[in-house]
Amino acid sequence: MLSEIKDLAETLAPRLIEIRRHIHAHPELSGQEYQTAAYVAGVLSSCGIQVQEAVGKTGVVGNLQGNGSDDRILAIRTDMDALPIQERADLEFASRKPGIMHACGHDVHTTVGLGVAMVLSQLAEPLPGNVRFLFQPAEEIAQGASWMIRDGAMRDVSAIFGVHVFPSIPARSVGIRYGVLTAAADDLEIFIQGESGHGARPHEAIDAIWIASQVITTLQQAISRTQNPLRPIVLTIGQISGGRAPNVIADRVRMAGTVRSLHPDTHANLPQWIERIVANVCNSYGAKYEINYRRGVPSVQNDLTLTQLLEAASREAWGSDRVQLLTEPSLGAEDFSLYLEQAPGSMFRLGIGYPDKHNPPLHHPEFEVDESAIVTGVVTLAYAAYKYWQVVR
Repeated sequence: MLSEIKDLAETLAPRLIEIRRHIHAHPELSGQEYQTAAYVAGVLSSCGIQVQEAVGKTGVVGNLQGNGSDDRILAIRTDMDALPIQERADLEFASRKPGIMHACGHDVHTTVGLGVAMVLSQLAEPLPGNVRFLFQPAEEIAQGASWMIRDGAMRDVSAIFGVHVFPSIPARSVGIRYGVLTAAADDLEIFIQGESGHGARPHEAIDAIWIASQVITTLQQAISRTQNPLRPIVLTIGQISGGRAPNVIADRVRMAGTVRSLHPDTHANLPQWIERIVANVCNSYGAKYEINYRRGVPSVQNDLTLTQLLEAASREAWGSDRVQLLTEPSLGAEDFSLYLEQAPGSMFRLGIGYPDKHNPPLHHPEFEVDESAIVTGVVTLAYAAYKYWQVVR
């Protein structure tokens, strides 16, 4: 079966590169993936795969029927949205939309998902069970997975696989991570309410800007002194605004940022921990505060059995020298984690780096992909899907 999957993927390679370049040249922002979705639906339909459109607003679901001997459903999720970045890569198929770019590899993800669907639909012997392909919108704003789930995309799913490109891993290699892959990510907004006054008489006012600076400093210092250093937290205040004039003490400041963590217990306690620190600082200087803490997505926790399956499939397909066991998680976030609240799953890293030149990171305007990675991703996922029915009971 592995040789058949590899042969099919190699035969499809020119078409897959064509697909990827089309999607790359026509990027669409989160929740606006109308043309991409229509294109994906057309490719799936041409393979004889049952298609549902407008799932999760602009998402697409493809259902590949097995031979009926196993009633389980295996899901394969890939995402479709681009980023509000002006592309600077010198490519013939560079983005045709000013200010929008596939700088996170979702064009590759979508292509890999379509390639897996094309390969599995052409196997001489159908799989025992059904495979459901989830082409998700709006991953970059961490909304699309919840939209898809709300529309029933995970109904009756027994397991799910995902993939994300990684420029620091060379193309034609894969990265496998056991346990935590990505961080939980929450949004934080803090308002500091003081009292206005003349800039020359600060003792007659309550300086919201100065107090805000104390809040930021205390939060950063408290991480190292009150939190377990083996359970990392990253708290970044990315926006701060307040004040009316250079000689007027500000009475109100707004701060906004992101909070990242890996351990579930740490994640659960973060809102109370942050509020306690903000309250102590504000009470010390007579200010009031308001905190809006919005839960984002939890951390991706890869299932042991399914990760072992991905590792075994990768080693059989490519040899051990092309499989990296990743020793560290990422503090980036992935709403793939929401699917894992519905069914066990695992996500792997697909290497896309060029071996002989600098590879800009994800979300960079010069981000590029070694397209030989596409076949690697297709074969890895297709063979893992085949092995699922033999290995997981």
